[in-house]
Amino acid sequence: MQSKFYPGAAGFAAAAVLALAFGALVRSSRVHAQEPAALDPNLSGGNYKGGPMDKVLLKDYKPDSSLVVPEHHPAKAKYPAIDVHSHVYAQTPAEVAEWVKTMDEVGVETTVILTGATGERFDRLVDLYLKPYPKRFILFAGIDISNHDAADYPERAARELERCYRKGARGVGELTDKGSGLGGFTGFGTRKAPPPGQRLHIDDPRLDLFWKKCAELKIPASLHIADHPSAWRPPDEHQERSPVFQRFNQYGQDVDSYEKLIERRNNVVARHPETTFIAVHLGNEGNNLAAFAKDLDKYPNLYSDISARGYEVGREPHTAARFLARYRTRILYGTDQGRDKAMYQAWWRLFETEDEYMPGPNWWRLYGLNLPNQVLESLYRGNAKRILNWTPPF
Repeated sequence: MQSKFYPGAAGFAAAAVLALAFGALVRSSRVHAQEPAALDPNLSGGNYKGGPMDKVLLKDYKPDSSLVVPEHHPAKAKYPAIDVHSHVYAQTPAEVAEWVKTMDEVGVETTVILTGATGERFDRLVDLYLKPYPKRFILFAGIDISNHDAADYPERAARELERCYRKGARGVGELTDKGSGLGGFTGFGTRKAPPPGQRLHIDDPRLDLFWKKCAELKIPASLHIADHPSAWRPPDEHQERSPVFQRFNQYGQDVDSYEKLIERRNNVVARHPETTFIAVHLGNEGNNLAAFAKDLDKYPNLYSDISARGYEVGREPHTAARFLARYRTRILYGTDQGRDKAMYQAWWRLFETEDEYMPGPNWWRLYGLNLPNQVLESLYRGNAKRILNWTPPF
């Protein structure tokens, strides 16, 4: 079974190309120049001569498991789900209709589209999603970052947010700062980072009026700050995540450190206690839930979605289940992985069953959390019903 917990719709389609350099790196590395017998005591004895697998590249390694364990595949969510983290995955009315049909089949009641859009682009998305399906989609707007050095920028950004709200926006996002400010560099081969003096970071005072406007309108802001911490480590043979993720790598780039970015996020959350912030992807602290717990304890206006981090909780099922139970009023369900039916159902399997050794990305295997009903209901819908702005758009 192909895992659906991948980092985006095009993720694995690019894996073959992205992995070639990684495979060559592993082949040529002197770190692994030891004889196999020195790495595995079962091969000791001096008679090991190698074999066909010595020619298998790391990027091509896809072992078939012999493990036979029970499997469960829930077709629909146990409770009608609200997906708080999706994007513009449908471009035409026909595609939007197909998406709604899939939502019906898998038990998703409402999908939040993080458009990141302002101006005419946002208005077109209102026509595409909200007007035909006002009860099935919620649109978040973006932020206008043009000419942010101008004296009138704070007022202009807040004014455009209010205009989008009147058009139907009920939140802000996804606003991304991976180290070079909003709209900056996001990984290998993507946008060029603006010079440090020209960056607009998430805690910039010029955005204070914007965050106050969010509080005034009672709309949350979804923030993608930093990335998985492995993105700040070298993309070499010690890299935790598989080659497909290297396009998110920030190592050696002119960007803030991971720690600095978490600090920036916490700065703005602390400075605007009346504004609701949703730190997407488990705040990019899913690898260290104890650290993220401290942030949640400290900032009552900080929430999180679990989107694109099924692989994170699935590799730490006991710790993650305890975390989700303890913070069951703070974590929201989200996907960020397209609109494929099997993708949704992979989430239900992860949350609702105790299945073992499920396929996941990074060559990781995932384990079901088997969450209790009270936690499931809060995760799937309860928290979203409570903290999102449900004022009808029209």
